[in-house]
Amino acid sequence: MNLDDPVQFVKGVGPRRAELLDKSGLHTLEDLLYHLPFRYDDRRRISAVRDASAGEEATFIGSISSLREIPMRRRGGRAMLEAVLSSDGGRLGLVWFHQAAFFRKKIATAPRWLVHGRVEVSRRGGLQIVHPEIEPIEDAEGDDDGGLARIVPVYSKPTDFPLSAMRVVVERAVDGVAAEATSVVPASVRDRLGLEPLEQALRYVHAPPAEVDADDLAGFATPAHRTLIFEELFALQIGISLRRASREAESGIALADGADRVDAFLASLPFEPTGAQRRVIAEIAADMARSVPMNRLVHGDVGSGKTVVAFAAALQAVASGYQVAVMAPTELLAEQHLTTMQPWADAHGISLELLSGTLRGAEQKRVRRDLLGGLVDMVVGTHALVQGSTEFARLGLAIVDEQHRFGVMQRATLRGSSADTLLLSATPIPRTLSLTLYGDLDVSFLDEMPAGRKPVTTKVVRRASRARLYDRMATAMADGTQCYIVYPLVEESEKIDLADATSMADELQTGVFKEFRVGLVHGRMKPDQKDAVMRRFKDGELHCLVATTVIEVGIDVPNATIMVIEHAERFGLAQLHQLRGRVGRGGGDSFCCLVADEAQSTDSMERLRVMEQTGDGFEIAEADLRLRGPGEYLGTRQSGAPAFRAANLVRDVELLEVARTEAGAWLEHDPALALPESVELKRVIERRWGEKLRLAEVG
Repeated sequence: MNLDDPVQFVKGVGPRRAELLDKSGLHTLEDLLYHLPFRYDDRRRISAVRDASAGEEATFIGSISSLREIPMRRRGGRAMLEAVLSSDGGRLGLVWFHQAAFFRKKIATAPRWLVHGRVEVSRRGGLQIVHPEIEPIEDAEGDDDGGLARIVPVYSKPTDFPLSAMRVVVERAVDGVAAEATSVVPASVRDRLGLEPLEQALRYVHAPPAEVDADDLAGFATPAHRTLIFEELFALQIGISLRRASREAESGIALADGADRVDAFLASLPFEPTGAQRRVIAEIAADMARSVPMNRLVHGDVGSGKTVVAFAAALQAVASGYQVAVMAPTELLAEQHLTTMQPWADAHGISLELLSGTLRGAEQKRVRRDLLGGLVDMVVGTHALVQGSTEFARLGLAIVDEQHRFGVMQRATLRGSSADTLLLSATPIPRTLSLTLYGDLDVSFLDEMPAGRKPVTTKVVRRASRARLYDRMATAMADGTQCYIVYPLVEESEKIDLADATSMADELQTGVFKEFRVGLVHGRMKPDQKDAVMRRFKDGELHCLVATTVIEVGIDVPNATIMVIEHAERFGLAQLHQLRGRVGRGGGDSFCCLVADEAQSTDSMERLRVMEQTGDGFEIAEADLRLRGPGEYLGTRQSGAPAFRAANLVRDVELLEVARTEAGAWLEHDPALALPESVELKRVIERRWGEKLRLAEVG
């Protein structure tokens, strides 16, 4: 086996399973080798069934009986399997929502079973384990566990992939290619830090020995974990440093200082700019005055004033004789920018145009002709700005709003070869993560809100209270305000028992909200269809908008005062905060209701309580990172950033600093990675992260 072989080379992985793994980002044997366990089950201690306690993760041995299949209406006719685990007078319920026939047949193959899972209270008040893992014990009489009491790795996996099968697939890949893995850390650095040989570390984390310390394993603090984490962070820091050095060597446009025009603009505003706005405007102005292309990312919470900052930068570019392009992800957001900026542009003698897909052909041609002829100073638009037929006479500044909504290639196309780039994001991000994810960018934080903005009152609501919530919404809509209801799914799924936007929009319109007009918008609709529905809501034609997370950005309706998010536990805190930002945009009181299942875990409820306690996006981002890890940020499609396989920026912040220091020292020693010790490092960066690190230049 070779590292680059596809996953189908693993015994037991047929075309169907290979497709599932591929969709999960596991394409090659190397991907499987570095697909590390995200936690471990300690099954070395066997508990008595009669001692089971709600809330604990435990392992039991007993016989399984009383099997009963129950049809599930919301699961397309699939059956739920209920069973009972019995041992020494103790009884514990077992429940499987999927593959009832498979488990019924499997349970008949052995008299006794080792059962592992989280014990919880059932709806009937007894104790049960939902989707337990079970392994057969051949000895029907004795208490021997058959060697099954051990430390067991737990992997993330495709939904339709049994966890036991995932373990087998990874184990076979490790056996086949672990010896082929080579370290990216130079030998001298590895020896000084006391890192383990790479193959040894990989085998250890996938199959920990029975004598391992459980706390070290749970905290990913074993020498083997430390080795793999450092390998990853060191390579990333090397790549980011090379990317920054390359960018600093590029030639750009040195734009004249437009301080007088910017000061006049800020003085003309009907409100006092915040200290954070003034600080960030100064940082941008200093960047634009340099002969190196600016590549700055501005993180600012909803309502923190990013548009004012962006227009101040545009003034400096126009004052130097250059054009400015502002790209937004939706037609509505582009039009909102145009509406906001038009009076400012008129006051400063700036010609401002809109370029979007809704413009008629002749009008589009005129705007493009005027851009090429230099008759337009500033253009606001959507992806139409990066189409091949759009050319600029002298583009000096490209502003990309909600930058994460665009692919990196679209941002690169707009930026051009030498124009300054200003990326805007309303998704607050923890500073530690920002310095790593955007380590080759300059990052500014709008971490101060304008005075007088009313906070949105946020409450976690149990599903049992939904009827009272709907009554409150109906009263609000009858009084003339509007509401949102957000669902995690577009349509009903057989695999997940969640309410969906499509069926609920129909149910609400014909039921509890039959006196009102209910609209539906989701990501599978065509862009013009989505814009049409959101425009009707913005214009007040719809009272209630049922949606998925497509409304996270791009719609500003001051009259909307209630946001309801169903199955709120399914969303990250940062995403919940973004959705909450759709209300509270007018002068009145606004509310956000997070509807959660009564059976949610303590951890899930702790996350949601954070939303009740603070409206500060940066505090929420820090909490999200602490509670869920960096995957939500680093796993974003089209981000252009390599995802971590071993590292966690909350847990491993100290090792990150060591990696940053060691990477800087090594590049001073070998800036071109030309020494023999750097050969593998350079190869891995190019093969695994090269394209992503190149694209990191544009966000």
